[in-house]
This record gives sequence, C-alpha cells and structure tokens, in this order.
Amino acid sequence: MEPLPKEGESAAGTGGEPSRGAAPSSGVVVQVREKKGPLRAAIPYMPFPVAVICLFLNTFVPGLGTFVSAFTVLCGARTDLPDRHMCCVFWLNIAAALIQILTAIVMVGWIMSIFWGMDMVILASKYSQGLSQKAA
Repeated sequence: MEPLPKEGESAAGTGGEPSRGAAPSSGVVVQVREKKGPLRAAIPYMPFPVAVICLFLNTFVPGLGTFVSAFTVLCGARTDLPDRHMCCVFWLNIAAALIQILTAIVMVGWIMSIFWGMDMVILASKYSQGLSQKAA
C-alpha cells in the first residue's frame, strides 16, 4: 500500500510538478467571433440615448424602434456592413421592421423586436466606450 501524498505534492509526480490531469497554470486564449447575417449586421451604431428610445419603442410597438433606427443610417450611423451602400442598409432595416410588424401577431415578431432593441443598446454601449477610449 502506497502512502498518501503530502500536502503540496501531487499524486502522480514528485515535488511541485502538476499531474497530467491538472490544468496548467497558463492557458490558451480562444477568440470567438460572431458571424452576423445581413439583417443583424445592418443594425446601426447609434448614440446610447437613441438606442434606449428604440428599445422602448420596440418593446411596446414591435418594429417601430427598428423603423426609427433605419433613418439613423441615413443620418450617417455606422453599421457592420461597410461595403454596402447607405440606401441598401436603410432598406435592410426597413425589411427587418416589416418582418417584426408582420410576425408580431404570432408573438415571434414582438420577441424579435425586443431582442433587436437589446442589440441596439449593446452596440450603442460598445460604440460609446470606443469613443471615450479614443478621447482619452
């Protein structure tokens, strides 16, 4: 019968060596990138207060906040579709608003509309953080 390892020793090795099953002290960094479809990538980066208003509108009138956000693209709001023309991105946002309005009858559009508004607020917070870091 083998003696139990002392405190500070591993069962597999001697001294301070980690056992094979133990995780190493330095790990591997994994970077994950979200692949966005054209409708999701067309959500504009808006100022935070405008994004909150769009979320509020989307919560109570499905698609209305998305419809309003489409016009921010015409006012120069940036999107994740830099290679597409401004009018194309505008119509993608109008299409998303129409999908939300038409499917709100079966609750799908209402839920999609709320998630769309939440995405607008998340993008706005990332955008405002980026601006504050550039200013510093």
